[in-house]
Amino acid sequence: MSQYSIPYGKIALFVDFPDDAHVDWIDPAADSSTPPDAAGVLSAAFDRPLGVQRLEDFRGARSVAIAINDKTRPVPHHLLLPPLLERLERLGLGSAVRFYIATGTHTPMPPEEFAAILPADILARYPVVSHNCDDADNLVELGRTSRGTPVWTNRAFVESDCKIVVGNIEPHHFAGFSGGYKTAAIGLAGRATITANHTMLTDAFSRMGEFELNPLRQDIEEIGRMMGVQFALNVHMDAAKRILDAYFGHPQSVISVGIPPVLAAAQAVFHAPYDIVISSPGGHPKDINFYQSQKAITPAGMLARDGGVVILAAACPEGSGSLSYEDFMQGVTSLDAVLEKFRAQGFRVGPHKALQVALVARRVRIILVSSLPADLVRSLLLEPAPDLPAALRMARQSLPGGIARIAILPHAVNSIPVLLQVGKA
Repeated sequence: MSQYSIPYGKIALFVDFPDDAHVDWIDPAADSSTPPDAAGVLSAAFDRPLGVQRLEDFRGARSVAIAINDKTRPVPHHLLLPPLLERLERLGLGSAVRFYIATGTHTPMPPEEFAAILPADILARYPVVSHNCDDADNLVELGRTSRGTPVWTNRAFVESDCKIVVGNIEPHHFAGFSGGYKTAAIGLAGRATITANHTMLTDAFSRMGEFELNPLRQDIEEIGRMMGVQFALNVHMDAAKRILDAYFGHPQSVISVGIPPVLAAAQAVFHAPYDIVISSPGGHPKDINFYQSQKAITPAGMLARDGGVVILAAACPEGSGSLSYEDFMQGVTSLDAVLEKFRAQGFRVGPHKALQVALVARRVRIILVSSLPADLVRSLLLEPAPDLPAALRMARQSLPGGIARIAILPHAVNSIPVLLQVGKA
Protein backbone atom coordinates (compact mmCIF):
# COMPACT_ATOMS: atom_id res chain seq x y z
CA MET A 1 0.00 0.00 0.00
CA SER A 2 1.07 3.57 -0.67
CA GLN A 3 0.02 6.36 1.69
CA TYR A 4 -0.52 9.99 0.71
CA SER A 5 -0.76 13.04 2.96
CA ILE A 6 -3.23 15.80 2.06
CA PRO A 7 -3.07 19.28 3.68
CA TYR A 8 -6.22 19.93 5.71
CA GLY A 9 -6.46 22.99 7.94
CA LYS A 10 -3.54 22.90 10.35
CA ILE A 11 -3.17 19.12 10.09
CA ALA A 12 -3.05 16.52 7.32
CA LEU A 13 -5.41 13.79 6.14
CA PHE A 14 -4.03 10.44 5.03
CA VAL A 15 -5.30 8.10 2.37
CA ASP A 16 -3.99 4.68 1.26
CA PHE A 17 -4.01 3.16 -2.21
CA PRO A 18 -2.89 -0.27 -3.43
CA ASP A 19 0.53 -0.22 -5.05
CA ASP A 20 -0.99 -1.11 -8.43
CA ALA A 21 -3.49 1.78 -8.38
CA HIS A 22 -3.06 4.52 -10.95
CA VAL A 23 -2.44 7.55 -8.71
CA ASP A 24 -0.61 10.67 -9.91
CA TRP A 25 0.68 13.15 -7.32
CA ILE A 26 0.52 16.59 -8.95
CA ASP A 27 2.30 19.28 -6.98
CA PRO A 28 4.17 21.61 -9.33
CA ALA A 29 4.75 24.26 -6.65
CA ALA A 30 6.67 21.81 -4.44
CA ASP A 31 10.40 22.53 -4.30
CA SER A 32 12.67 19.98 -2.65
CA SER A 33 15.75 22.13 -3.04
CA THR A 34 17.10 24.26 -0.22
CA PRO A 35 15.43 27.69 -0.49
CA PRO A 36 17.56 30.81 -0.60
CA ASP A 37 18.07 32.83 2.56
CA ALA A 38 14.86 34.87 2.89
CA ALA A 39 16.61 37.84 4.51
CA GLY A 40 19.19 37.93 1.72
CA VAL A 41 16.54 37.69 -1.00
CA LEU A 42 14.55 40.55 0.52
CA SER A 43 17.64 42.69 1.01
CA ALA A 44 18.59 42.23 -2.64
CA ALA A 45 15.08 43.20 -3.76
CA PHE A 46 15.22 46.45 -1.76
CA ASP A 47 18.72 47.22 -3.01
CA ARG A 48 17.66 46.84 -6.67
CA PRO A 49 14.12 48.27 -6.89
CA LEU A 50 12.19 47.77 -10.12
CA GLY A 51 11.01 50.90 -11.91
CA VAL A 52 12.26 54.45 -11.67
CA GLN A 53 11.07 55.50 -8.21
CA ARG A 54 12.99 54.87 -4.99
CA LEU A 55 11.88 54.98 -1.38
CA GLU A 56 14.42 57.75 -0.93
CA ASP A 57 12.28 59.92 -3.19
CA PHE A 58 9.69 60.04 -0.40
CA ARG A 59 11.97 61.27 2.35
CA GLY A 60 9.94 63.83 4.28
CA ALA A 61 6.56 62.30 3.37
CA ARG A 62 3.86 63.08 5.93
CA SER A 63 2.07 59.75 5.49
CA VAL A 64 3.11 56.26 4.42
CA ALA A 65 0.29 53.75 3.85
CA ILE A 66 1.07 50.02 3.72
CA ALA A 67 -1.67 47.68 2.49
CA ILE A 68 -1.41 44.10 3.76
CA ASN A 69 -3.54 41.01 3.22
CA ASP A 70 -5.99 39.72 5.80
CA LYS A 71 -6.01 36.37 7.59
CA THR A 72 -7.21 34.46 4.52
CA ARG A 73 -3.87 34.87 2.73
CA PRO A 74 -0.62 33.06 3.65
CA VAL A 75 1.64 36.11 3.37
CA PRO A 76 4.70 35.89 5.70
CA HIS A 77 4.36 39.40 7.14
CA HIS A 78 6.80 38.54 9.94
CA LEU A 79 9.52 38.20 7.28
CA LEU A 80 8.49 40.88 4.80
CA LEU A 81 7.60 43.82 7.01
CA PRO A 82 10.63 44.21 9.34
CA PRO A 83 13.15 44.96 6.55
CA LEU A 84 10.67 47.28 4.83
CA LEU A 85 10.02 49.16 8.08
CA GLU A 86 13.74 49.32 8.81
CA ARG A 87 14.30 51.13 5.52
CA LEU A 88 11.42 53.50 6.17
CA GLU A 89 12.72 54.21 9.68
CA ARG A 90 16.14 54.97 8.23
CA LEU A 91 14.52 57.62 6.06
CA GLY A 92 12.83 59.15 9.09
CA LEU A 93 9.41 57.88 8.00
CA GLY A 94 8.63 55.56 10.91
CA SER A 95 6.13 57.92 12.54
CA ALA A 96 4.34 58.36 9.21
CA VAL A 97 3.55 54.65 8.72
CA ARG A 98 0.03 53.26 9.00
CA PHE A 99 -1.10 49.74 8.06
CA TYR A 100 -4.33 49.01 6.19
CA ILE A 101 -5.66 45.44 6.25
CA ALA A 102 -7.02 44.77 2.77
CA THR A 103 -10.17 42.74 3.34
CA GLY A 104 -12.05 43.31 0.08
CA THR A 105 -15.60 42.09 0.73
CA HIS A 106 -14.47 39.86 3.60
CA THR A 107 -15.65 40.71 7.10
CA PRO A 108 -13.38 43.42 8.55
CA MET A 109 -10.90 42.02 11.04
CA PRO A 110 -11.45 43.17 14.65
CA PRO A 111 -8.38 44.47 16.53
CA GLU A 112 -8.19 41.34 18.66
CA GLU A 113 -7.40 39.36 15.49
CA PHE A 114 -4.60 41.61 14.24
CA ALA A 115 -2.01 39.49 16.06
CA ALA A 116 -2.88 36.62 13.70
CA ILE A 117 -1.22 38.45 10.82
CA LEU A 118 1.14 41.00 12.40
CA PRO A 119 4.02 40.55 14.89
CA ALA A 120 3.46 42.02 18.36
CA ASP A 121 6.27 44.56 18.05
CA ILE A 122 4.74 45.99 14.87
CA LEU A 123 1.32 46.23 16.50
CA ALA A 124 2.91 48.07 19.41
CA ARG A 125 4.66 50.65 17.22
CA TYR A 126 2.34 51.38 14.28
CA PRO A 127 -1.38 52.12 13.88
CA VAL A 128 -3.39 49.43 12.07
CA VAL A 129 -6.88 49.72 10.59
CA SER A 130 -9.03 47.11 8.89
CA HIS A 131 -10.79 48.14 5.69
CA ASN A 132 -14.57 47.98 5.43
CA CYS A 133 -15.88 47.96 1.85
CA ASP A 134 -19.31 49.15 3.02
CA ASP A 135 -18.12 52.12 5.10
CA ALA A 136 -19.12 54.92 2.70
CA ASP A 137 -17.73 57.65 4.97
CA ASN A 138 -14.22 56.25 4.54
CA LEU A 139 -14.40 55.79 0.77
CA VAL A 140 -13.57 58.23 -2.00
CA GLU A 141 -14.62 58.04 -5.67
CA LEU A 142 -11.85 58.33 -8.27
CA GLY A 143 -13.91 57.97 -11.44
CA ARG A 144 -14.40 54.99 -13.74
CA THR A 145 -12.02 52.63 -15.49
CA SER A 146 -12.09 52.24 -19.27
CA ARG A 147 -14.24 49.13 -18.71
CA GLY A 148 -16.79 51.12 -16.75
CA THR A 149 -15.88 50.03 -13.22
CA PRO A 150 -16.69 52.79 -10.68
CA VAL A 151 -13.61 53.22 -8.52
CA TRP A 152 -14.44 53.67 -4.84
CA THR A 153 -11.46 53.16 -2.55
CA ASN A 154 -10.18 53.68 0.99
CA ARG A 155 -9.90 57.46 1.36
CA ALA A 156 -7.09 57.57 3.94
CA PHE A 157 -4.95 55.11 1.98
CA VAL A 158 -5.30 56.84 -1.37
CA GLU A 159 -4.65 60.28 0.15
CA SER A 160 -1.36 59.13 1.70
CA ASP A 161 1.85 60.51 0.22
CA CYS A 162 3.51 57.11 -0.19
CA LYS A 163 1.44 54.02 -0.91
CA ILE A 164 2.91 50.50 -0.66
CA VAL A 165 1.24 47.10 -1.19
CA VAL A 166 2.61 43.90 0.32
CA GLY A 167 1.67 40.40 -0.80
CA ASN A 168 2.62 37.33 -2.79
CA ILE A 169 2.37 36.37 -6.44
CA GLU A 170 0.55 33.09 -7.08
CA PRO A 171 -2.08 31.78 -9.50
CA HIS A 172 -5.61 33.12 -9.01
CA HIS A 173 -8.61 31.21 -10.27
CA PHE A 174 -10.08 34.11 -12.26
CA ALA A 175 -7.76 37.13 -11.83
CA GLY A 176 -4.90 35.18 -13.39
CA PHE A 177 -2.46 35.98 -10.60
CA SER A 178 -2.47 37.64 -7.22
CA GLY A 179 0.11 40.31 -6.42
CA GLY A 180 0.98 43.73 -7.75
CA TYR A 181 -1.80 46.28 -7.45
CA LYS A 182 -4.42 43.70 -6.44
CA THR A 183 -3.92 43.98 -2.66
CA ALA A 184 -5.03 47.63 -2.75
CA ALA A 185 -7.11 47.76 -5.95
CA ILE A 186 -9.49 45.06 -4.70
CA GLY A 187 -8.55 44.69 -1.03
CA LEU A 188 -9.15 48.38 -0.24
CA ALA A 189 -12.01 48.97 -2.69
CA GLY A 190 -15.67 49.65 -2.08
CA ARG A 191 -18.22 46.93 -2.68
CA ALA A 192 -19.50 48.58 -5.89
CA THR A 193 -15.98 48.51 -7.33
CA ILE A 194 -15.37 44.87 -6.44
CA THR A 195 -18.76 43.80 -7.78
CA ALA A 196 -18.29 45.60 -11.09
CA ASN A 197 -14.78 44.20 -11.49
CA HIS A 198 -15.84 40.65 -10.64
CA THR A 199 -18.64 40.62 -13.21
CA MET A 200 -15.85 40.02 -15.72
CA LEU A 201 -15.02 36.62 -14.21
CA THR A 202 -17.34 34.96 -16.75
CA ASP A 203 -15.11 36.12 -19.62
CA ALA A 204 -13.21 33.25 -21.24
CA PHE A 205 -9.90 35.01 -20.59
CA SER A 206 -10.59 35.58 -16.88
CA ARG A 207 -8.77 32.41 -15.91
CA MET A 208 -5.83 31.04 -13.99
CA GLY A 209 -2.45 31.98 -15.41
CA GLU A 210 -3.72 34.63 -17.83
CA PHE A 211 -2.60 38.23 -17.27
CA GLU A 212 -2.30 40.26 -20.47
CA LEU A 213 -5.61 39.15 -22.04
CA ASN A 214 -7.52 38.93 -18.74
CA PRO A 215 -10.07 41.79 -18.70
CA LEU A 216 -10.72 41.44 -14.99
CA ARG A 217 -7.01 41.58 -14.16
CA GLN A 218 -6.36 44.48 -16.53
CA ASP A 219 -9.23 46.34 -14.86
CA ILE A 220 -7.41 45.78 -11.55
CA GLU A 221 -4.26 47.25 -13.08
CA GLU A 222 -6.19 50.35 -14.10
CA ILE A 223 -7.74 50.71 -10.64
CA GLY A 224 -4.28 50.50 -9.08
CA ARG A 225 -2.94 53.19 -11.38
CA MET A 226 -5.89 55.44 -10.53
CA MET A 227 -5.14 54.93 -6.84
CA GLY A 228 -1.56 56.03 -7.44
CA VAL A 229 0.11 53.10 -5.68
CA GLN A 230 3.87 53.66 -5.98
CA PHE A 231 5.43 50.47 -4.58
CA ALA A 232 4.78 46.75 -4.27
CA LEU A 233 6.69 44.23 -2.16
CA ASN A 234 5.82 40.76 -3.46
CA VAL A 235 7.29 37.32 -2.93
CA HIS A 236 7.21 34.04 -4.81
CA MET A 237 6.75 31.11 -2.41
CA ASP A 238 6.76 27.35 -2.84
CA ALA A 239 4.06 24.99 -1.57
CA ALA A 240 5.70 24.92 1.87
CA LYS A 241 5.34 28.73 2.03
CA ARG A 242 9.11 29.22 1.78
CA ILE A 243 10.28 32.37 0.00
CA LEU A 244 11.97 31.61 -3.32
CA ASP A 245 12.32 35.17 -4.58
CA ALA A 246 11.24 38.73 -3.78
CA TYR A 247 10.43 41.75 -5.89
CA PHE A 248 10.22 45.39 -4.84
CA GLY A 249 9.44 48.49 -6.87
CA HIS A 250 6.65 49.85 -9.03
CA PRO A 251 3.66 47.45 -8.97
CA GLN A 252 3.57 47.06 -12.77
CA SER A 253 7.28 46.26 -12.89
CA VAL A 254 6.99 43.86 -9.96
CA ILE A 255 4.15 41.88 -11.51
CA SER A 256 5.85 41.80 -14.94
CA VAL A 257 9.07 40.40 -13.49
CA GLY A 258 7.38 38.11 -10.96
CA ILE A 259 4.79 36.36 -13.14
CA PRO A 260 7.10 34.34 -15.47
CA PRO A 261 8.86 32.33 -12.70
CA VAL A 262 5.59 31.85 -10.82
CA LEU A 263 3.87 30.62 -13.99
CA ALA A 264 6.73 28.26 -14.81
CA ALA A 265 6.63 26.80 -11.30
CA ALA A 266 2.85 26.45 -11.19
CA GLN A 267 2.16 24.69 -14.50
CA ALA A 268 1.31 21.01 -14.22
CA VAL A 269 1.29 19.12 -17.52
CA PHE A 270 -1.05 16.13 -17.81
CA HIS A 271 -1.83 13.92 -20.81
CA ALA A 272 -5.39 12.75 -20.18
CA PRO A 273 -8.23 13.77 -17.84
CA TYR A 274 -8.71 11.86 -14.58
CA ASP A 275 -11.69 9.94 -13.23
CA ILE A 276 -11.15 11.17 -9.67
CA VAL A 277 -9.28 14.27 -8.49
CA ILE A 278 -8.54 14.75 -4.80
CA SER A 279 -7.96 18.46 -4.29
CA SER A 280 -6.81 20.53 -1.32
CA PRO A 281 -6.47 24.33 -1.26
CA GLY A 282 -3.20 23.75 0.60
CA GLY A 283 -4.30 23.81 4.24
CA HIS A 284 -4.60 26.81 6.56
CA PRO A 285 -5.37 29.64 5.86
CA LYS A 286 -6.39 28.77 2.30
CA ASP A 287 -9.16 26.49 3.58
CA ILE A 288 -10.23 28.75 6.46
CA ASN A 289 -13.76 28.77 5.02
CA PHE A 290 -15.55 27.48 1.94
CA TYR A 291 -15.48 30.92 0.29
CA GLN A 292 -11.69 30.56 0.08
CA SER A 293 -11.64 26.78 -0.41
CA GLN A 294 -13.83 26.98 -3.51
CA LYS A 295 -10.77 28.23 -5.40
CA ALA A 296 -9.36 24.69 -5.31
CA ILE A 297 -12.32 23.40 -7.33
CA THR A 298 -11.24 25.32 -10.44
CA PRO A 299 -7.90 23.55 -11.10
CA ALA A 300 -9.36 20.22 -9.96
CA GLY A 301 -12.14 20.61 -12.50
CA MET A 302 -9.53 21.27 -15.20
CA LEU A 303 -7.98 17.86 -14.41
CA ALA A 304 -11.23 15.88 -14.18
CA ARG A 305 -13.00 14.30 -17.13
CA ASP A 306 -16.64 15.02 -17.91
CA GLY A 307 -18.65 12.86 -15.52
CA GLY A 308 -15.68 12.46 -13.22
CA VAL A 309 -15.44 13.23 -9.50
CA VAL A 310 -13.70 16.01 -7.58
CA ILE A 311 -13.10 15.36 -3.89
CA LEU A 312 -12.35 18.63 -2.10
CA ALA A 313 -10.58 18.26 1.26
CA ALA A 314 -10.96 21.59 3.05
CA ALA A 315 -11.30 22.07 6.81
CA CYS A 316 -13.44 25.27 6.67
CA PRO A 317 -13.31 25.98 10.44
CA GLU A 318 -14.97 29.37 9.89
CA GLY A 319 -17.93 27.98 7.97
CA SER A 320 -19.03 29.07 4.51
CA GLY A 321 -17.33 32.45 4.86
CA SER A 322 -20.26 34.29 3.25
CA LEU A 323 -23.77 34.71 4.62
CA SER A 324 -24.86 36.25 1.31
CA TYR A 325 -23.77 33.02 -0.41
CA GLU A 326 -25.78 30.95 2.06
CA ASP A 327 -28.81 33.23 1.69
CA PHE A 328 -28.63 32.99 -2.10
CA MET A 329 -28.76 29.19 -1.90
CA GLN A 330 -31.91 29.13 0.22
CA GLY A 331 -34.57 27.21 -1.70
CA VAL A 332 -32.25 26.48 -4.63
CA THR A 333 -32.41 22.77 -5.40
CA SER A 334 -30.58 22.33 -8.73
CA LEU A 335 -27.57 23.62 -10.61
CA ASP A 336 -29.79 24.97 -13.36
CA ALA A 337 -31.74 26.87 -10.70
CA VAL A 338 -28.48 28.43 -9.50
CA LEU A 339 -27.74 29.76 -12.97
CA GLU A 340 -31.32 30.96 -13.49
CA LYS A 341 -31.46 32.76 -10.12
CA PHE A 342 -28.04 34.33 -10.67
CA ARG A 343 -29.11 35.68 -14.06
CA ALA A 344 -32.37 37.00 -12.60
CA GLN A 345 -30.78 38.77 -9.63
CA GLY A 346 -27.72 40.11 -11.42
CA PHE A 347 -24.09 39.75 -10.39
CA ARG A 348 -23.34 39.99 -6.67
CA VAL A 349 -20.16 39.20 -4.78
CA GLY A 350 -20.83 36.28 -2.42
CA PRO A 351 -23.44 34.57 -4.59
CA HIS A 352 -20.82 34.57 -7.34
CA LYS A 353 -19.34 31.56 -5.54
CA ALA A 354 -22.55 29.66 -6.28
CA LEU A 355 -22.09 30.45 -9.96
CA GLN A 356 -18.48 29.26 -9.97
CA VAL A 357 -19.34 26.01 -8.19
CA ALA A 358 -22.31 25.36 -10.50
CA LEU A 359 -20.27 25.83 -13.67
CA VAL A 360 -17.88 23.06 -12.56
CA ALA A 361 -20.53 20.86 -10.92
CA ARG A 362 -22.51 20.67 -14.16
CA ARG A 363 -19.78 18.47 -15.62
CA VAL A 364 -18.25 16.76 -12.54
CA ARG A 365 -19.52 15.41 -9.24
CA ILE A 366 -18.16 17.34 -6.21
CA ILE A 367 -17.73 15.67 -2.82
CA LEU A 368 -16.63 17.79 0.14
CA VAL A 369 -14.64 16.53 3.13
CA SER A 370 -14.80 19.30 5.71
CA SER A 371 -15.93 20.30 9.20
CA LEU A 372 -19.04 21.98 7.78
CA PRO A 373 -22.44 20.61 8.89
CA ALA A 374 -23.74 18.11 6.36
CA ASP A 375 -26.97 20.06 5.90
CA LEU A 376 -25.03 23.21 5.00
CA VAL A 377 -22.92 21.27 2.48
CA ARG A 378 -26.05 19.87 0.85
CA SER A 379 -27.62 23.34 0.73
CA LEU A 380 -24.61 24.40 -1.35
CA LEU A 381 -25.45 21.50 -3.72
CA LEU A 382 -22.33 19.56 -2.75
CA GLU A 383 -22.08 16.04 -1.34
CA PRO A 384 -20.72 15.78 2.22
CA ALA A 385 -18.37 12.96 3.24
CA PRO A 386 -17.06 12.33 6.77
CA ASP A 387 -13.52 11.50 5.65
CA LEU A 388 -11.37 10.77 2.61
CA PRO A 389 -11.87 6.97 2.54
CA ALA A 390 -15.64 7.49 2.61
CA ALA A 391 -15.38 10.09 -0.15
CA LEU A 392 -13.40 7.67 -2.30
CA ARG A 393 -15.99 4.93 -1.78
CA MET A 394 -18.70 7.38 -2.85
CA ALA A 395 -16.67 8.42 -5.90
CA ARG A 396 -16.07 4.85 -7.05
CA GLN A 397 -19.81 4.12 -6.99
CA SER A 398 -20.23 6.26 -10.09
CA LEU A 399 -17.34 4.65 -11.95
CA PRO A 400 -17.83 1.55 -14.13
CA GLY A 401 -15.90 -1.40 -12.77
CA GLY A 402 -14.43 0.68 -9.96
CA ILE A 403 -11.17 1.21 -11.88
CA ALA A 404 -10.03 4.78 -11.93
CA ARG A 405 -7.23 7.10 -12.87
CA ILE A 406 -6.74 9.28 -9.82
CA ALA A 407 -4.93 12.59 -9.40
CA ILE A 408 -4.02 14.19 -6.08
CA LEU A 409 -3.65 17.95 -6.12
CA PRO A 410 -2.37 18.85 -2.62
CA HIS A 411 -1.81 22.57 -3.30
CA ALA A 412 -4.50 23.23 -5.88
CA VAL A 413 -4.54 27.01 -5.71
CA ASN A 414 -0.83 27.04 -6.57
CA SER A 415 -1.29 24.75 -9.57
CA ILE A 416 -2.25 25.47 -13.18
CA PRO A 417 -3.12 22.21 -15.00
CA VAL A 418 -2.14 22.15 -18.68
CA LEU A 419 -3.48 19.37 -20.91
CA LEU A 420 -0.78 18.27 -23.35
CA GLN A 421 -2.68 16.76 -26.25
CA VAL A 422 -1.29 13.84 -28.21
CA GLY A 423 0.76 14.99 -31.17
CA LYS A 424 1.31 18.47 -29.75
CA ALA A 425 4.46 19.71 -28.07
